[in-house]
Amino acid sequence: MTIPAKYENDVLRPLAAVEIREGTVVEVRVPVDQSVGGARRSIKDLPFFGMWKDRDDIRDGVEYVNRLRDNPRG
Repeated sequence: MTIPAKYENDVLRPLAAVEIREGTVVEVRVPVDQSVGGARRSIKDLPFFGMWKDRDDIRDGVEYVNRLRDNPRG
C-alpha cells in the first residue's frame, strides 16, 4: 500500500484516508530526488563524471555511443 503524506513540523501527515489499525508500525521510504533545498545537482558533481577520461578509445562520447549502437558486438 502506498499512502501520500506530507512532512510538517516533525510529523508525517497522510494526504488521504488511511485504513490501518492504530499503533501499526510502518516503513517510510523517501525518494532520493526529494533533497533538502530542491536544487538540482550538476552532472559534474556526480561520482561517475569523467570516469573514462583516460581512455584512448573514447575521444568523443557521442560518437562512441553512436558507434556502439550501430555495431553493438564490436
